[in-house]
Amino acid sequence: MTNTSNRGNTKERYIILDFLRGIALLGICLANFPEFALYTFQSPDVVAAMPTAGIDTVVKYFQYIFIDGKFYTLFSLLFGIGFSIILSNSVRNNRNGLRIFYRRMTVLLLIGLFHLLCLWAGDILILYAFLGFFLPLFRNASDKKLLIYAVVLLLFPVLIDACITLFGWNLSAPVIRATQYFHGKAGITEKNFPIWLAEANSYADVLRFNLAGAFIRMQEFIDGNRAFKVMGLFLIGFYIGKKRIYANPEDYKKSLRKIRNIGFMVGLPLSILYAWNAMNGSPSGLAGSSVLYAISVFPLSFAYISAICLFYIKKKDRRIFNVMAAPGRMALTNYMMQSVFGIIIFYGIGFGLGAKVGLVYVELIALAVYLVQIVYSYVWLHYLRFGPMEWGWRMLTYGEWLSIKKQKHSIAEN
Repeated sequence: MTNTSNRGNTKERYIILDFLRGIALLGICLANFPEFALYTFQSPDVVAAMPTAGIDTVVKYFQYIFIDGKFYTLFSLLFGIGFSIILSNSVRNNRNGLRIFYRRMTVLLLIGLFHLLCLWAGDILILYAFLGFFLPLFRNASDKKLLIYAVVLLLFPVLIDACITLFGWNLSAPVIRATQYFHGKAGITEKNFPIWLAEANSYADVLRFNLAGAFIRMQEFIDGNRAFKVMGLFLIGFYIGKKRIYANPEDYKKSLRKIRNIGFMVGLPLSILYAWNAMNGSPSGLAGSSVLYAISVFPLSFAYISAICLFYIKKKDRRIFNVMAAPGRMALTNYMMQSVFGIIIFYGIGFGLGAKVGLVYVELIALAVYLVQIVYSYVWLHYLRFGPMEWGWRMLTYGEWLSIKKQKHSIAEN
């Protein structure tokens, strides 16, 4: 039987990557819970009538400035880094890295499909897995070409949106028609759409909503040009992985400081402008909004990452890194568990708080959920080697049984 020690090895980890994943999970929770709570779908009149309407407006501005787009950016970079690690580990272990990677993406695609249809229609895993199949095409590109391709992909949505404005294209028309068809079959109307999940009496109602919601998600990907953005970020992450910056961040302190300083100086004021534009009906137009997104979200995201890395370099011995790294080590499990928490808290088959609470309470609930995830992740990993989803993902990738239990001496060392 083939030795599986390398595949199951949890010692060769880089705390900074797990810590960054943990931070990304917090941001994604804060970004996604307004949709779980159905706040995003409420009409302006309903939102204005909420007791927290005033503070909600402030919170929404802060969301656009500090959260919107920033944390899927971080997750996408980490995905690209992970690809480089898979390839390097496979070469070191004399294995076929591409075969392993394609199997890994296939399993992730199936997990994403389950998440999309059975839990939440806002899934991102399917897009990650689909685009992941194209990553190996860039594995032999030089560092310079990787960065050029990445910049072109990140800016390409501006060109697309300019063409849509000029020529009146509607690229998402087919999926809009599919959404209307499935909404009609389920009895979902414009009137009951914002409260459908809050009033759902059965899990079957959730499934009907998710089936149509899957096409809404496709529309969001198309209209937001998300594939180009994510692929560009994958390539930057792959570049970081090839350079092994995560392994020796101390060697890149000067570059990290420069990225942090420029990122905050450029990204923060432009993110304020981006927030104003989004909160006022996008007066800059589609192409203008696309430009604002590119020149605000990405610089501020890179500033976040650089600042976190510099903090880690300075304070790496602090316990907070091990604690915050725990949810990051179980990133797939926790991403899906956030959907489970959202269903239980906000949907009618759970506590039914959806469409009833203001944004400030939604974000406080999201923060509480994340704190719970820190606690159970830390406890789980004290006794076990992987999160449950990570465990299954690894075994299906390698086609072999992996022990999830830690050895006694490993528990003592934890």
